[in-house]
Amino acid sequence: MPTVALSSSDPATLSADALVIGAVSVDGTATLLRGHGLPRSAASHLKSALETTGATAKAEEVSSFVAVPGVKAKRVLVVGLGTGTPSTAPTDPEVLRRAAGAAARTLKKEAKVVLALPTASAEGVSAVAEGAYAGGYDVRRLTSKDAPAPRIDTITVATGVDDGALAGRVEVLGAARAWCQDLVNTPPNLLYPQSFADAVTDKVRETKARITVEVMDEKALAKGGFGGILAVGQASARQPRLVTMTYKPRGAKASIALVGKGITFDSGGLCIKPAASMLTMKCDMAGAAAVAATVLAAAQLKVPVAVTGYLCLAENMLNGNAYRPSDVVTMRGGTTVEVLNTDAEGRMVMADALALASESNPDAIIDIATLTGAQMIALGNRVAAVMANDDALRETIAAIGTGAGEPMWPMPLPEDLRAALDTPNADIAHKGDQWGGMLTAGIFLSEFVGTPKGAKAEPGMPAPRIPWAHVDIAGPAWNDKAPWGHTPKGATGFGVAALLSVLETYA
Repeated sequence: MPTVALSSSDPATLSADALVIGAVSVDGTATLLRGHGLPRSAASHLKSALETTGATAKAEEVSSFVAVPGVKAKRVLVVGLGTGTPSTAPTDPEVLRRAAGAAARTLKKEAKVVLALPTASAEGVSAVAEGAYAGGYDVRRLTSKDAPAPRIDTITVATGVDDGALAGRVEVLGAARAWCQDLVNTPPNLLYPQSFADAVTDKVRETKARITVEVMDEKALAKGGFGGILAVGQASARQPRLVTMTYKPRGAKASIALVGKGITFDSGGLCIKPAASMLTMKCDMAGAAAVAATVLAAAQLKVPVAVTGYLCLAENMLNGNAYRPSDVVTMRGGTTVEVLNTDAEGRMVMADALALASESNPDAIIDIATLTGAQMIALGNRVAAVMANDDALRETIAAIGTGAGEPMWPMPLPEDLRAALDTPNADIAHKGDQWGGMLTAGIFLSEFVGTPKGAKAEPGMPAPRIPWAHVDIAGPAWNDKAPWGHTPKGATGFGVAALLSVLETYA
């Protein structure tokens, strides 16, 4: 994994395989930002080269030049920052994050990279370093040949900001997100409930993180009354697992539960998906991967918050033992659920884990899941949806996620939609009609969030619930289009940066 460093030295004097600088678009022409720190000979050379190549400096455009006079780096990359003026550097961290990522994606054998993008604040430095780290990610190819070494070995951000902890945090976050991506990109014949659980156990042991891992197999799940996860996984030869990752630092300032959907492959069950819709269903465990990576990062950074991650792992397949539409399933805690569509399986495994998480009485519960196609219809492929039973928590998570480079949008849980889950056959149906599908899924999950210990309901009022938020990442967890910014094709690692930042706010 790459190492990250900060340097106050003149970027032109730093030995590197590549030096990245920024340019803005002025009347459609790439113009170097003032204060770039390059000697006059280098600036003049690059100005001429940019004009010759017709560079425009539109956002994320990358131009590459070799043998730039006065620069020690072997290659200079000029990355576009969008429309601006030579004297006005962009301050939006997301612009810097995407620019650094776009530059890193173009590198092939340049192992040592220096980034001299405008970084007047710690937030800007973090964005540049995180973008470069994420942009350098490569999918682990399964090949008979030796796997290539990582493309980027060292990331140095040229900046006047002095923050000793910043580089370390970027390294931990970058490695955690890359692990999340590796898990999501792994083929489903290799990543299934038990192998996912083994991967978590091995990673914790490898990193020597102070995390306790417990794995519940199908027998333990049956004994514990986890009817939802058992129903979803009962048709697979690879039985379900519920993995609990517990990090409890001394003097913890809060206790947070994270719940992640971990459907290692989703065929749709008896309500089988069209063939084309199955091609990306190895990513249906992206929520669980994000939770696992976040707990690991929190422990490595010694965040003073107790965190318990619940990974709901199952394979939704079909055989003679598959669960059926019209089945009534008894969940953890005793609530009965009528199944209406076996392809709405994620909420079944999540509901069991939410009930379990509630039993430990955390200060807040946050779940994350590739839950509904309706999320993509509402918000597209780059923005996640956040729903909650607590307005302040919803707004906070949406703001923190967006600030961490993972755009999120707050969505409501309208009371009138609850009636769509009424059924005469059970306590609740697990799915509503076609309208507001993302919201009714959130409403269903909210029913399994418990009451804080010691809390009492006011006369005529429902019992209070533990503060809870639901993050639907059906769109942004997977990129099946061309890479952009710091986002590669395939697994994106969405959710790790946001969840880690949320935990840090509790500290």
